[in-house]
Amino acid sequence: MYIIRPIQQSDYAALYAIAEESGIGFTSLPVNEELLQRKINRSTDSFGSEVTAPGSESYLFVMEDATTGDVVGTTGIEAAVGTDDAFYHYHVGKVVHASRELNIHNTVEILTFCNDYTGVSEICTLFLRESARKGLNGRFLSKVRFLFMQEHQERFAETVIAEMRGVSDENGRSPFWEWLEAHFFSMDFPTADYLTGIGNKVFIAELMPKYPIYVNLLSQEAQNVIGKVHKKTEPALRLLQEEGFSCRGYVDIFDGGPTVEANLSNIRTAQRSKRAAAHIDDQSAAQDGELCYIINTSVKDFRAVMADVRYDNQTDTAVISHKAAAALAIEEGDAIRFASVTPRD
Repeated sequence: MYIIRPIQQSDYAALYAIAEESGIGFTSLPVNEELLQRKINRSTDSFGSEVTAPGSESYLFVMEDATTGDVVGTTGIEAAVGTDDAFYHYHVGKVVHASRELNIHNTVEILTFCNDYTGVSEICTLFLRESARKGLNGRFLSKVRFLFMQEHQERFAETVIAEMRGVSDENGRSPFWEWLEAHFFSMDFPTADYLTGIGNKVFIAELMPKYPIYVNLLSQEAQNVIGKVHKKTEPALRLLQEEGFSCRGYVDIFDGGPTVEANLSNIRTAQRSKRAAAHIDDQSAAQDGELCYIINTSVKDFRAVMADVRYDNQTDTAVISHKAAAALAIEEGDAIRFASVTPRD
């Protein structure tokens, strides 16, 4: 059984190993001891605080193998981006150059530098170690965030976004960045990505072109990757699309990867989840239950598992096993929130 819980100080070594394994382009986990410690500290403070509206809170979860105690993955939520540091994107728009007299009409795509997503919530930092990439673990890491957000809506904005990793190779070569580097930045993609990851974003405002960029002036290679995701990110993008996320033309300023968005009230897993009192009965859960993502309703002592649940509509109770209850750190009658792994339309 795998358990998802808030990160703790004792998880630092595992988080550092995950950061190393995630590689170049995974901006939210740079290999930097000070920054990773800061991320853990921010998260523990956020889980321990009383919140009535989204602010600078950052929630970082880890997935733990309950048998071995090994941390095999991580996933996170930023409550409101851009409140402490500027949050940049390019928006892909269009301009029309037309002359009625000459009968010429050209529509051209442009990239406009913006901060349009300031204040929205962001799901981020999802990474599953190679050893745990099996079964439903990846889906579990992704979807557990929506259950947590639905349960604690006061902590998050209605609009939720996810920045998807754009196209780059194993050496960190990004076709989109190479064009920007040649004309404006004079630094390679790994360096720019690392500086952003450690919170040094001043250079972006200083060096980024201030005016819209005509897409047709970029190299063909750079044009081809705008709005495209890294090969390893394709499964994560499909998962979010299943949840109702879509791209509204916003892309990353470094690698051109798409940013997708959805309203929390429309996210499929959040919308279909149920909250009910837990009834603990091994036999009933095993015989009549269906596999679900389950969370307790705590913040500081949050726990999530995948286990069988039998929902009794008449009594509004959710029947689970003793093993699941123990993993969730709950007792008979405590509230849980759950969503079917295979929802029926």
